[in-house]
Amino acid sequence: MQNTIIASKSVNAGGLFHALGLSRNSAFTLAEVLITLGIIGVVAAMTLPALVQSHTNKIVETRLAKFYSTINQAIKMSEVEYGDKKYWFTDLNNIETDEEGKPVNGSSEVEKWWNKYISPNMKTTSVKYDEKGLPYFYFPDGSALKIRFTDAIRDWIFYPGNPDKCLKRYKTEDEAHGKCSFLFIYMPGGEDIKTNASNPNAPEWKYHVNKGVEPYKYNWDGTTNSLYSNNGYSCKTGNRAFCTALIQYNGWKIPKDYPYKVSY
Repeated sequence: MQNTIIASKSVNAGGLFHALGLSRNSAFTLAEVLITLGIIGVVAAMTLPALVQSHTNKIVETRLAKFYSTINQAIKMSEVEYGDKKYWFTDLNNIETDEEGKPVNGSSEVEKWWNKYISPNMKTTSVKYDEKGLPYFYFPDGSALKIRFTDAIRDWIFYPGNPDKCLKRYKTEDEAHGKCSFLFIYMPGGEDIKTNASNPNAPEWKYHVNKGVEPYKYNWDGTTNSLYSNNGYSCKTGNRAFCTALIQYNGWKIPKDYPYKVSY
């Protein structure tokens, strides 16, 4: 009886293989395996770069929005102690030099200003210097901030990642703008405040005067089109100074038609 049952199961299994058009020894050939792996490789090669860039975009977006919020909150907290920000803003950045004419690290007015008004309310993990003695302020999330010029603390460059890595990729700071570095302006003072701007109350400055740290919007006409083109500062056809404002205008999300691949 037991032998009959086993035989019956064997016949049924054989019938199943037969119905499926397979034999007990059916298997994929080497050619079929290689073709399948090739297809998987092609699909991966097509989709992986897009996934990586999407992840990179999210990191850049998050760090830009976080920096904008955090530094302006730090300014508001300092106003509680020191009064209106326009009265403790100064658009100068002198740097001391040694006997050989080399800049003395830590001597710049911007670093002294930062340590007094910003650093107490915005954690800075370290400070490094370029060849001109200009400081880079590093933050806990790996991003960094640097003053743009040696004679003003009005213009700032924000790096979502390591500045050295960014500049190594694009060679110059100007070429990196809108890609792995992003421009901001801090100029809250009016015409009665010491500043290097020729006329800070002129219409060109209206998006900066009496405000905190804002994406670079000098001479912006308020239209989306000029953020992309038709202006010397436009993101696509200009010097890319407006790229930060373009991302902010889109809710701190990189637009689908953004003209560059960002990195950090």
